[in-house]
Amino acid sequence: MQITLYMKGLDCPNCAEKIRAEAEKIPFVKEATMNFMVKKLHLVIVKDSSDAVLKEVKRITAALEPDVEVSIMENVAPSHDHDNEDEGSLKFTLARIITAAAVFAAGMIFRDTSYALWIFLAAYFIIGLDILITAGKNILKGRPFDECFLMTIATLGAFFVGEYPEGAAVMILYQIGELFQSYAVRRSRKSISSLMDIRPDSANLKRDGKVETVPPEMVETGDIIVVKPGEKIPLDGVVVSGESSADCSALTGESVPVQISGGSEVMSGCVNMSGVIEVRVTKKFSESTAAKILELVENASAKKARSEQFITRFARWYTPCVVIAAVLLAVIPILINGYDTQYIYNALSFLVVSCPCALVISVPLSFFGGIGGASARGILIKGGITMEQLAECKTVVFDKTGTLTDGSFDITRIMPVNRTENELMELAAAAEQSSTHPAALAVMRGFDGIPQKAEITEIAGRGIKAQTENAVILAGSRKLMAENGIENIPEIESAGTLIFVAENGVYAGAVEIADKLKPDAARAVAELKKSGIKTVMLTGDRRAAAEITAKAAGIDEWKAELLPDGKVAAIEEIISRGGKTVFVGDGINDAPVLMRADAGVAMGGIGSDAAIEAADAVLMTDEPSKLAEAIRISAKTKLIVIQNIVLSLAVKAAVLVLAALGIATMWAAVFADVGVCLIAVCNALRARKL
Repeated sequence: MQITLYMKGLDCPNCAEKIRAEAEKIPFVKEATMNFMVKKLHLVIVKDSSDAVLKEVKRITAALEPDVEVSIMENVAPSHDHDNEDEGSLKFTLARIITAAAVFAAGMIFRDTSYALWIFLAAYFIIGLDILITAGKNILKGRPFDECFLMTIATLGAFFVGEYPEGAAVMILYQIGELFQSYAVRRSRKSISSLMDIRPDSANLKRDGKVETVPPEMVETGDIIVVKPGEKIPLDGVVVSGESSADCSALTGESVPVQISGGSEVMSGCVNMSGVIEVRVTKKFSESTAAKILELVENASAKKARSEQFITRFARWYTPCVVIAAVLLAVIPILINGYDTQYIYNALSFLVVSCPCALVISVPLSFFGGIGGASARGILIKGGITMEQLAECKTVVFDKTGTLTDGSFDITRIMPVNRTENELMELAAAAEQSSTHPAALAVMRGFDGIPQKAEITEIAGRGIKAQTENAVILAGSRKLMAENGIENIPEIESAGTLIFVAENGVYAGAVEIADKLKPDAARAVAELKKSGIKTVMLTGDRRAAAEITAKAAGIDEWKAELLPDGKVAAIEEIISRGGKTVFVGDGINDAPVLMRADAGVAMGGIGSDAAIEAADAVLMTDEPSKLAEAIRISAKTKLIVIQNIVLSLAVKAAVLVLAALGIATMWAAVFADVGVCLIAVCNALRARKL
């Protein structure tokens, strides 16, 4: 059994991880996953234990984050009050900082007076009372080692040794750092949550000639819904009447509206811009494009990258170690040389430096920003771990049909004999007019006119015989021609499907039908090669067709006529060569390969549900060039993460040593903590604009 808890007011990623870890220790809980970006805690629990689990999670949360409200969710999205919550909290913190800063300034003016201590204490309690209370509660509950404890000991210690301005200033600067962190988290949340707006609130269901407004979950497949101008299309379906244009930018990142009319397929989450349309629903809401994207977005931050996992483990052991080191730094010199407040001051400076805030916030924030920036471009990435895999990619393996090619047949050549192209197409259309075969549909799309009336006879596995008023027309394979005594058929090299046509026993020519290369496929491959990435194509298509597509796209290596198990074997062989391997596909038969690759990428617009479920990333526009963009964003995001880790560790290590030697003052310690944290956070925010 699974339950989801909404954590209203949760703004601290470090605290979010602590809540998750404690929740996972509850006896009834099998697994706990915290999604900090949407403030949700997903729990796999023993059946019929939800009430007990909820009560225990509330207790844990009250201990760690008293201001967070916990409520159970019944598979519905929370109300969109994130911005109001966050803005109210930011304004309150800002007001406290301004007030405390003003009082601190007064303390500096009257620093040499007898009541200076009370002014600095007033500033300190205005800005730091919540920190003191949290630290006290955690100490009483046996969980002292966190940033609140470090700041409390360091600042109170500064007052104890007579450094009143430092004690108050450190707490003010710490809260300024927390304010900037909260602002950065809010900005990253907004880039992610903007996608959440695709969720429709209702659907206009047409039933018995009347239209009623109902929740989208109540609409069944086959029902007709009415979508008015300005409304979101609530469910996937096919337009049965009306014409309009649809804004699909929330799904694909493309700003150009798509024209829709009778027969057009539409996706939920798009906005109907002009005319009223009626849509026949083809998927329930739970299976719709909007629902799947919402699920992908909500779960994106749950899959932590290796660097995020490292920081979580690092922070767990780091804080207790530096507290012990600070105690030793104060006690050992006193035991050797006697009591001196300078030793206490050095230890307090050491504690201020040691706060792991810059690492704990900036690393996940970088991944949040990268995921949000990619989503705005129509690229859905299912977590930091996928970004790392894409950033380290050495080989990209493409499926052919629907990935590098359009996945729909078109006429590529018309080869008449002793007649015009139009005359040959007229014969072919007369024969193919009733067939639903993809090749027949391509012929009808390519024929500009009304086909002759004919009596049609399909010959299984061969083609079609059509009897018109004046002629007998054959259209189909070479075998059909041979079986009917048609002679003088030339050998034709073709990468596609050939439809041979004969009229009254005489060969009339051939029409070539082929799957065309996508317009940006060659550009996508060229961009990947420019980045030093090898490209491979695996397909179940014929060798001749595969070879032409591979050459046209510029693919380095290709294999054809592969069944699904053959594709899996082929990609396993590629993976064995070393380096991260990414597979890009769209069909249901690609799902096993998508799961086997280091990272699987699905073409979302026409991709099958199975492929999207199995993939680690989804390209909503079906453009192969988006893959190169996804890899670029992932690589730059990873670089930002590395920069933040190196900067934070290097500066902290240097100032920790200087503080231990008594060279660094508490002001230097403040820079090493708050200053570096602000630099790392600002650097992390760049990931949103990559």
